[in-house]
Amino acid sequence: MNYRSVSIPRKRSAFRKLLGKKVYTLKRHLQWILSSGKFARKSEAELLGHVLFQHSSVLLRELKNLDMQLQYNKIENLRIALTYMNQVLIKPGETFSFWYLTGNPSRGRGFKKGMVLENGQVRSGYGGGLCQLANLIYWMTIHSPLTVTERWRHSFDVFPDVNRTIPFGCGATVSYNYIDLQIKNNTQQAFQFHLWLTEKDLCGEIRSDRDIPFHYEVAEKNHLIKQEMSGHYSRHNQIFRKAFDKKSGALIQEELLTENHALMMYSPLIQQKNSTQQE
Repeated sequence: MNYRSVSIPRKRSAFRKLLGKKVYTLKRHLQWILSSGKFARKSEAELLGHVLFQHSSVLLRELKNLDMQLQYNKIENLRIALTYMNQVLIKPGETFSFWYLTGNPSRGRGFKKGMVLENGQVRSGYGGGLCQLANLIYWMTIHSPLTVTERWRHSFDVFPDVNRTIPFGCGATVSYNYIDLQIKNNTQQAFQFHLWLTEKDLCGEIRSDRDIPFHYEVAEKNHLIKQEMSGHYSRHNQIFRKAFDKKSGALIQEELLTENHALMMYSPLIQQKNSTQQE
């Protein structure tokens, strides 16, 4: 398959980036004001009765040249964020918004400096590490009848696939507040994300007030690594989802969810070496 080339993003001045962030942040606030009644906001003390899908991800990973304190801080950031979105009920017609629920991950609200990715570079920032929660929610969502209405993919592939358990490109990046993850309930039943931390993992499950008659399988196709004119390597794939009837096992539908294109920030030889070691 012939994928398009991936170019290096243009570098913008600090003033241009600050101005752009202010404008897009204001636009998002206006959206919230004009559509406030459409967003899920109420947490339920009781869990809905049917578990549709479960997943977990490791909290701490030893990454080269990365201060582990940023990951410990990430756990605290996740703990705070969970208090705002755990067990929120998503009623028919409502939209789940990551930032509408979490709010500004500022120092004044108790958030700490964690790892943040910006243009393929690792830096620290308040609320850093919340992308792990967005990744988990997105992965669970695409195993449900809920509809993803806004999702931003990562433009850079920063780390090799060490201990990766899901296909490349199945995450969601977030940055307060204009780079959001939004999920709409277009069904006639209610849904709920149950989210919690253990000593080692971030865990979650998606629940509903009644069962669904099918289950989903998500996988990648047409994975490709190629060299760009700039000398950098890029990584590409397509993510497909299959829906199967629970009773008969028959395939009901197969659909393309997304196509990913990212610049690699490490050598493909490292990726191949890690793959060989895991085998």
